[in-house]
Amino acid sequence: MKEPLKRLIDATNTHNFDKVEKYVHENAVYLFSGTEMKGMEAIRAYFEKTWSTIKDEEYWATDIEWLHEDENTMVCLYQYNYKGYVNGKLVEGAGKATNIFIKCSSTNHWKLIHEHLSK
Repeated sequence: MKEPLKRLIDATNTHNFDKVEKYVHENAVYLFSGTEMKGMEAIRAYFEKTWSTIKDEEYWATDIEWLHEDENTMVCLYQYNYKGYVNGKLVEGAGKATNIFIKCSSTNHWKLIHEHLSK
C-alpha cells in the first residue's frame, strides 16, 4: 500500500479526526453512499457521527489498484472493508472506493482531495 493511503487509513482507525485532518486537503469533497461533504467541518462531523454510531470500528483496504501517479497526483481504487459494533452487535460491510491525492505545494505532502465510497 502506498504511503498516502496507508497514512489516511491508519489515522482513520485512531477515531481521532485531528489525526485524519492532517491527510485531508482543506477543499476536499467526500461522497459516501449518496451523502456529499465539502470542507473540513462537514467531513469532521460525518466521521465523528460514524465513530459514535459504530463503536470500535476498524477500516481497511483490499484489492488496491493505482490508476494514475505522477509528481502531483495519485488516484486509486480499492475495496473498503469495515467492522465494528452497533448497539453491541457486530456489523461488517464492504464496498468500492475511489481516492484522489494531490501533493500540496505549500507543504510538499500528499493530501486527499476526493474520496468516493459506494456499496
